[in-house]
Amino acid sequence: MKKQASDMGRRQLLKALAIGGAAGAVATASGQALAAQPEIAPKAKKGSGYQESDHVRSYYDTLRSK
Repeated sequence: MKKQASDMGRRQLLKALAIGGAAGAVATASGQALAAQPEIAPKAKKGSGYQESDHVRSYYDTLRSK
C-alpha cells in the first residue's frame, strides 16, 4: 500500500510540472504578443500658432523706432 501512495504523489507531481510548463509557455507567448503591438501615439492638436498680422507688425515697428 505504501508503494501506491508514493506512485500517486509522483504522478501528481509530474502532472503539475507538465501543466505548469504549459502555463509558463502560454504566459511567455502572450507577453511577447502584447509587447509586439505598436503604441498608438496621441495626435497633436493643430493650433493656429503664431501669426504675424498687421497690428503685430505695427507694434514691432514702434519698438524699433525707440
